[in-house]
Amino acid sequence: MSNCIAAELLKKGKTVIYQTAPVLLESVINYKMNRQKNLDNNFYESILDCDLLIIDDLGTESLNSMKLSELFTILNTRILNLNNKITKTIISTNLNINDIFKNYEERIGSRIAGYYDIYYFFGDDLRFKK
Repeated sequence: MSNCIAAELLKKGKTVIYQTAPVLLESVINYKMNRQKNLDNNFYESILDCDLLIIDDLGTESLNSMKLSELFTILNTRILNLNNKITKTIISTNLNINDIFKNYEERIGSRIAGYYDIYYFFGDDLRFKK
């Protein structure tokens, strides 16, 4: 579903970043700690400013205080339009809202519960059908 939404927005000339939560948060921390030299200077701004950010597989990353802080900053900046433009975010996860509050600090859980529409998808995993 996220891929289809991303493809349609790209056709309309919108900017889209699609990344798994583990890779996204690790890349942000490496960028901020100057450990990943191959990322350009606009990397972090692109995450905050792209028209659509898709965070896939939230809940599969190993958490620490830095990752929680970065996730909060990304979500909060995009929700409150602190980047001075309207941006949208899609988060896919196998966690339910109770798990999100359990695994993440309350301020992350409350933003997800309060600012996102939550949709549940049921059915067979298409990856197993190939």
